Amino acid sequence: WGGVPQWRPEYGRIRNNDFFGGDLEGIRQKLPYLKDLGVTCLYLSPIFEAYSNHKYDTGDYEKIDAMFGTEDDFRSLCTEAGELGIRIICDGVFAHTGSDSKYFNKERHYQSYGAYGNPFSPYRHWYHFHDDGSYDCWWDFDTLPKLNKENPDYIKYITGENGIVRRWLRAGASGWRLDVADELPVSFLDKLVEAAKAEKPDSLIIGEVWEDASNKIAYDERKNYFEGNRLDGVMNYPFRQGIIDFIRNGKAEELAETVESIVENYPPEVLNATMNILGTHDTPRIITALAGKDLGSDPRRLDMAETHLTEDQWNEGLRLLKNASLLQMTLPGVPCVYYGDEAGVEGYKDPFNRTCYPWGNENKSLLRWYKRIIAVRKDNPVFQQGDYKTIYASQGVFAFARYDEKGRCPAIIIAVNQGRRKHRLNLNCSWRNLLTGAQHRNDPVLWPGDALILEIAE
Repeated sequence: WGGVPQWRPEYGRIRNNDFFGGDLEGIRQKLPYLKDLGVTCLYLSPIFEAYSNHKYDTGDYEKIDAMFGTEDDFRSLCTEAGELGIRIICDGVFAHTGSDSKYFNKERHYQSYGAYGNPFSPYRHWYHFHDDGSYDCWWDFDTLPKLNKENPDYIKYITGENGIVRRWLRAGASGWRLDVADELPVSFLDKLVEAAKAEKPDSLIIGEVWEDASNKIAYDERKNYFEGNRLDGVMNYPFRQGIIDFIRNGKAEELAETVESIVENYPPEVLNATMNILGTHDTPRIITALAGKDLGSDPRRLDMAETHLTEDQWNEGLRLLKNASLLQMTLPGVPCVYYGDEAGVEGYKDPFNRTCYPWGNENKSLLRWYKRIIAVRKDNPVFQQGDYKTIYASQGVFAFARYDEKGRCPAIIIAVNQGRRKHRLNLNCSWRNLLTGAQHRNDPVLWPGDALILEIAE
């Protein structure tokens, strides 16, 4: 526990076959910690049977991986989490399976009649085979054969009355995050959402989309994610990149443009359910992204393994992360904290972003900050569904307002100064700082590196 994930190739391949031993029971035991932090929803990366440590190479959608526990463990986790006001979201990996699966069975580890090398397999038409015996793979990974999402049998298996989507909602899950949602045909997505809503009308369907999802075209198909009963929200990667560029380089104008574009393009219901992220299993840790050495767009694994934050970078990273997370918690959408970011875990991209949670060695100052900023968000409903308006975005200063349902005046104003000069906010009334409780009369001054969350003083 606590070591560096295995990253060196074995016989020329990255095998992803090292494990640290975390499981569903461990999550259940830590529910009080999550409750105390302020968490209300827990998104789990894949938990179903698979060969690898990342579990995106599904072996059997119908089974919890034995390393994580049993279906009873999952049901218990969902029940106890629900009693604490925490919902569980599963990761739906429906664009491909693993080659080592009961459906494909290339490695012959299963007793099933898998599709590989077997033209009579009931799963044969779930995949795309060629005359020479080769098959279509996800991004050319031969361990991830692509699924035919238009095959009626596969569609029924995933979305039918007793299909995978409804099965795990029935077992206690409250929704699905859809891996590579842009690779799912609209016809398949429609049936998936229909199945989820039929099983649990309030179930949440979040799509992994890296761009503006309102006008997404992928695989020669306009996705129309937000028309009718489709995605409830998406992962908000545009906000993530905009926040990083602003916090690291003071690009206030670009952040304002990014936020305004998403606010204008997304329906309010979708905007308020969008997953605002600073880090995920697909990106460098946020403290590294903000303060670490830039290793370029395609760094060597050796460089990522050997490069760590210096003491000065670490201290600067803590300061920058507090301002970044403040924006994450107050912009439109639902903030999602990647496990360990609240404790100061560092690391470049996969697999160095997947280290263990540092139980007993958390950065206490950062952890206290996250509890406080999450509490500020939860105590003010305007952050959950209030309107947005940019107030100022120039010279490294970004300020915006969140409006209540009446919309006549700002309920709360947020301002962050990542520039080099002090900035006076022209507010012309009395305000209270929700972070400190201090009163501000008329035009408060925002010093470089400072951030304010202000509400009108009664």
